[in-house]
Amino acid sequence: MKNERANVTSFRNIFANLTIFQFLTFARRGVFYSFMIDYLFKLMHTVTSTAILGTMNMVASALGQNLLWGKICDRFKTRTQLIVIGETIAVFTYLTVFLIHRFFIGTGNSFMAGMTIIFGLSILEFFWSMSDVGWATLLTDVTTPQTRGKIVGTLNFIASLGRMTGILFAGSLYNDGEGFRNGTIFYIVTMLLVVGVAMIAWLSGYAETAPPAQQQGNMRQNGENEKRFNGANEKMYKWFLVSLVTAVLGTASISQVFILFIKLPAPNLAANDQAMSLILSAWTVGGMIASLASGRLADKIGRRKVMLLGLVLAVITPLMYGLASNVPLIILAYGLNGVAFWIIQTVGFVIAGDTVPQHKRGRLLSMYNTVMALSWGPAGLLIGGPLADMQVGNFGLSAYTAYINTFYVSAAIVTLGTILFALKVKKAETAFSF
Repeated sequence: MKNERANVTSFRNIFANLTIFQFLTFARRGVFYSFMIDYLFKLMHTVTSTAILGTMNMVASALGQNLLWGKICDRFKTRTQLIVIGETIAVFTYLTVFLIHRFFIGTGNSFMAGMTIIFGLSILEFFWSMSDVGWATLLTDVTTPQTRGKIVGTLNFIASLGRMTGILFAGSLYNDGEGFRNGTIFYIVTMLLVVGVAMIAWLSGYAETAPPAQQQGNMRQNGENEKRFNGANEKMYKWFLVSLVTAVLGTASISQVFILFIKLPAPNLAANDQAMSLILSAWTVGGMIASLASGRLADKIGRRKVMLLGLVLAVITPLMYGLASNVPLIILAYGLNGVAFWIIQTVGFVIAGDTVPQHKRGRLLSMYNTVMALSWGPAGLLIGGPLADMQVGNFGLSAYTAYINTFYVSAAIVTLGTILFALKVKKAETAFSF
């Protein structure tokens, strides 16, 4: 009886650790990044240049995770240590980036102020990505295949709640860019980072020690994964990543374009800062519902079926944007897009966690993290941004028409990813118990 109570207490402490950190992380992202694209556009004046931030961040994160942090994580079995170190580095880097950015604002060089944010945060991301590796491996360590969908879905619900909280505050803090210029937003996200580091450090002892029953479940899973992660099954996992890359590229290619689309002046939507917050919040609310439902559904009816549902929704929703003639309709459409993305995010991680063997967990989950990091901006730089700018600059189309055409291209790319998943990962339901 005492051992059972101790196990329950240990699990509750682990879950409290993960929950608090997840909420703070996404609240910080909601505060900082909701209006960052709009702010960079004011500083740098082109769609393509605004996408450089996500692209550079993604490249730095991919290099850090795949060349260094994933290997360190596997070799030394470090989880919470990587999170604490990565978040601590971020605290000091945010403040440094703000001060340099503020200097260029003071000299009237807005372009260099924007580049300071882009390159400063990209350098940070190389080191910060150690926290992403630590988080992914820690979450996989403390869950079992029987509970992973439910727990990951619940934590993604918490993430959506945190992001929505951050977005709602961001609408007031942004103030047409003044929140970045005077440092208010930088200071707030720094405070959230400090609290997150304190919680992880305080609860790290619980997070590193799983209950005995959970350890046994993971040992059985690891033994099965060791046997099956070879040959055809390893090839299947790679196809899973390829299909996911394609779908995420298509979905993410319009992230920056969408924000500019909803702010186009009348007779278009002409969304102000408050309306923009409501639209972005709808995406998050949709994600909250999807996270809770998809994780549990994936445990019951299979990962692959639920994943396909998310991919199909990701195809449909970009086609709806041009049909939305007012703010309520675009809220509905973007909310459904949030459902699609968070199904993919939740079930995709569960599939990866079910599949990878323990001795390669850091490295293989780093590959998965890299795929999902494509949503930060590379697709906007390589596809969405140039396509929109080319139609306006070279062909003389209106911004509205150019953005709508870009949404069509997004839907086509996601369709390709969906087809790849349906065809190439068809046997995965048997091989990996999807």
